[in-house]
Amino acid sequence: MNFPGYRDRYLPAMTLRRIRALPDKAWAPVILTTGAIEQHGPHMPVAVDALMAQVWLCLSLSRLPAGASCYVAPPVTIGKSNEHTGFPGTLMISRDTLHSQILAIARQVHAWGFRSIAVINTHGGNVPVVVPTLREIRALYGMRAAILPSAQITGISAQEATFGIHAGEVETSWMLAAAAIHTDMSRAVCEFPARIEDPGEVRPVAAPALQAWASRDVSKTGIMGDAAAATAEKGERWLEVGATAYAAAIAEVCRTNRERAP
Repeated sequence: MNFPGYRDRYLPAMTLRRIRALPDKAWAPVILTTGAIEQHGPHMPVAVDALMAQVWLCLSLSRLPAGASCYVAPPVTIGKSNEHTGFPGTLMISRDTLHSQILAIARQVHAWGFRSIAVINTHGGNVPVVVPTLREIRALYGMRAAILPSAQITGISAQEATFGIHAGEVETSWMLAAAAIHTDMSRAVCEFPARIEDPGEVRPVAAPALQAWASRDVSKTGIMGDAAAATAEKGERWLEVGATAYAAAIAEVCRTNRERAP
């Protein structure tokens, strides 16, 4: 068994002596990934979000410009996925548990001497927990804390952009590019929870009022999007764009941290 490809930056792979001696802890961010283990339709494994977190790390860290530095914390692989209950394969933790995990990791890396933490989140259900927790980390420990933005996806239909929210064209394309052996396109289908012209109770996130819903309320297969439209070529293009964006975001965190470091 081997450590990840970014071993030189992976804190669990380091000795105590090396962690103590790291020269840039005052400004180099600790990258924490928050993913999920949950149903992703009949065509993909339940570990898609957790796997994609590692894909983004491997791709983006290899693209960091000279002078940028960061380290990687152990991943949070199980997230707040209660919206996917009712489908086999979904594991979940409560919002309180997720909050406690992130807070505990921040508290410990702060004790090791780090003063910045940045999150790559690969599951939308985690966001309402991650964002306020980062504010709390800032208030409690004085750490600079941020959630790294993902890249804008282009080249998809307006329908997919609005209601392709889970296991659809984009995620399936990512998996075809990153782990095709785990993706069965013969079982990929198109199933949207709503249409732009008739959204019903499922509204875009920016709507004035939102109806609470679970996946089983709006999808028979667990897919919410056009998974059948996915291709490896699209996935490779979107992975490149996403990795470049994450690398740029990490580099920007490094730059601003260095300017503010004592």
